Amino acid sequence: MVDAIQLSMENIKKGGGPFAAVIVKDGKIIAAGANSVTNDNDPTAHAEVNAIRNACRALKTFDLSGCTIYTSCEPCPMCLGAIYWAHIGKVFYGNNKADARNIGFDDSFIYDEIDLPIHQRKVKFTQLMPEEAIKTFRIWDNMEDKVEY
Repeated sequence: MVDAIQLSMENIKKGGGPFAAVIVKDGKIIAAGANSVTNDNDPTAHAEVNAIRNACRALKTFDLSGCTIYTSCEPCPMCLGAIYWAHIGKVFYGNNKADARNIGFDDSFIYDEIDLPIHQRKVKFTQLMPEEAIKTFRIWDNMEDKVEY
């Protein structure tokens, strides 16, 4: 956690957001990442996502089972999803989402939107060509040599 907090401090000095994360496996730091949303012009470049990408490259796998992430702040919904998709088993965090909200990083609107029926969300969703799209899912479902994730 000390490294995540220190990295978040360093990131502020570089013009990034006040967020950082490190990923540990077998007691060793295998990767780190800091928020680079504004520096990279990438809204997905959150600390946890960057750390996960770096860890996957370092370990040459998309499955981070057995890893722990230490993050300077409780993960946002996107990062939480990425943590689950990466199969990271433990999360330790410094600041909580109320602390983040107090400095202008409020994720509550996303949680609120997820709970709404799809037709009531602020972002409009429209399903197109479901009959054609389902064909790829059927092909995938019937493949015997696929790499599941």
